[in-house]
Amino acid sequence: MTTNRAHHTIDATGQTLGRLASRAVTLLRGKQKPTFTPHIDAGDFVHITNLRGVRFTGTKFTVAKHHRYSGYPGGLKTEVLRDRWAKSPERVLRLMVSGMLPVNRTRSTIVKRLRTTW
Repeated sequence: MTTNRAHHTIDATGQTLGRLASRAVTLLRGKQKPTFTPHIDAGDFVHITNLRGVRFTGTKFTVAKHHRYSGYPGGLKTEVLRDRWAKSPERVLRLMVSGMLPVNRTRSTIVKRLRTTW
């Protein structure tokens, strides 16, 4: 079965990070299409521009913590969102989008259709 994948461009200026990510997930999965079927990957390509214009509400930017675990004893690394955003905002958005997708085999191929520009 062939799918026609559209290309969507989202301007991130003035949008909050969570709402931006959830909108991207909807387009990546193809949930806006009338032919949506959960087990078929028929989503579109999404390109997010102007990531530096993203808005954060409340104190999340300075208080929210992101954790990584290497698998080794003492390997838990914790970073504040502000520091992680300064290093690579694309990675923060990609991890948020990945976390909103279903955990199955199509997750990695869906995330590959997401493009971001700073």
